[in-house]
Amino acid sequence: MCGIAGLYNIGTLEPVTQGLVKAMTDTISYRGPDAEGFFVAGPVGLGHRRLSIIDLEGGRQPMSNDDGTIWIVFNGEIYNFQELREDLVKKGYRFKTRSDTEAIVYLYEELGEECFQHLRGMFAIAIWDARKRQLVLARDRVGKKPLFYAYDGSRIAFGSEIKAILQVPGMACDLDLEALSDYFSLLYVPAPKSIFKQVRKVQPGHYLVASQDGIREGKYWDLSFAHTLELSELEWCERIIEAYREAVRIRMISDVPLGAFLSGGVDSSSVVALMSELTGGQSITSSIGFHEKEFDELEYARLIADRFHTKHYEQVVEPDAAGIVSKLAWHYDEPFADSSAIPTYYVSKIARQHVTVVLSGDGGDENFAGYRRYMFDQRENRVRALLPAGLRKAIFGTLAALYPKADWAPRFLRGKATFESLSCSHIEGYFRSVSACGPELKARLLHQDVAGALKGYDSADLFRHYYDRSGSDDPLSRILYVDIKTYLPDDILVKVDRASMANSLEVRAPLLDHKFMELIATIPSSMKLRGPVG
Repeated sequence: MCGIAGLYNIGTLEPVTQGLVKAMTDTISYRGPDAEGFFVAGPVGLGHRRLSIIDLEGGRQPMSNDDGTIWIVFNGEIYNFQELREDLVKKGYRFKTRSDTEAIVYLYEELGEECFQHLRGMFAIAIWDARKRQLVLARDRVGKKPLFYAYDGSRIAFGSEIKAILQVPGMACDLDLEALSDYFSLLYVPAPKSIFKQVRKVQPGHYLVASQDGIREGKYWDLSFAHTLELSELEWCERIIEAYREAVRIRMISDVPLGAFLSGGVDSSSVVALMSELTGGQSITSSIGFHEKEFDELEYARLIADRFHTKHYEQVVEPDAAGIVSKLAWHYDEPFADSSAIPTYYVSKIARQHVTVVLSGDGGDENFAGYRRYMFDQRENRVRALLPAGLRKAIFGTLAALYPKADWAPRFLRGKATFESLSCSHIEGYFRSVSACGPELKARLLHQDVAGALKGYDSADLFRHYYDRSGSDDPLSRILYVDIKTYLPDDILVKVDRASMANSLEVRAPLLDHKFMELIATIPSSMKLRGPVG
């Protein structure tokens, strides 16, 4: 895992200095404490901070092809690089290292922008193509690795984190009021926005090409829920386990110590079980606990650790853990209000004392409809189906207005929130259910000048956009797609990336393997969500 940054003066062609690129990468040095490297040639500069995982000596970056016309900086891991390497060798390419980075260089030389669809893994990539005088930025399919950029018409700067881009002199950083509105609703800033108007996120599954002609964007992957497979439960179990085992296996390739996060839940426990099966040896696991019993899951983590004979490490978060918030603010760069960022930071810290790479259970809830909100949404949708939209709005809108507000209560006891949701369409109701601030509260929070500048902007439009593009008419599949496009990359994966990278730890998520996700997307919703839980 690494940190990358760079600059291309497209319009002025003014030379980039190594000092500037170094200033950019110095701000994210914790992402790659093992080495630094730079490539500067006229108007372009690439910088890299390395956390060594594979080919510790030969994998230094920036890296180029044989004639120096293609240069790359890359953050992430490509799990199928050995197969890609074999194919490229057959086509005449000669490798000098064992690194996955070199495979990307030659794959781009062979296929151009089509190369990204052949990569299996997590990545944020910047490629300088001197032949075409273009800078190419690409991000993995789900958004495991961050990649920001700022383009002002004459130059484009990029970085693994916003702070690297802000080192560029004269780079504007005005507050994006729409992003602020999104944050008040969702407690995170969804892509492609950042909290700064001039800084954008490369969207998952996309690439950007910056040249004298400007910027163009391409999409190389999307998850489709359009088709389902009608198989028996036994057949599904066999297919899922086979694909899951393979996703775990390829993520255990490493030249440094490797372990796993263990919460005691189904997702992380299943990862540990498969790691134990595949290695036949002792895995290293790390867990975090709390003094408050209602939040503490160490008991379950210990059961799994004992069951699979792992070398287990744990830590209880002390009451003064909130003191870490100011440090986390430095790493996040923009507003972020998921409180689990604190324990994720601490479990990363304890894991880093023993390993450099961990596997996690992230993605299980989004794939298999594991969050309780999916159950509530399904129940509400059954009620929606009973009444015409106009009648629903009249009845439940009136009840919502009369019902007392009870934000302190669990959702299933908050009648007002439920009535408000039922008065809306499915996607509007779902947006309200996951929003921290409804439109009424947000209207009271925002200054009238801010509200006026927003000109009626509705944060729910982002959810509507993805809801209509899921490829499915199934209600559950549509909101799973929405969450995979919003909550997963912009909350869950941001939290994991910043917390782990703050501790120079690499996290791999087998449940977010794109081939595994494509398989799970074909499971009928009736098999994902039944009874009280997913």
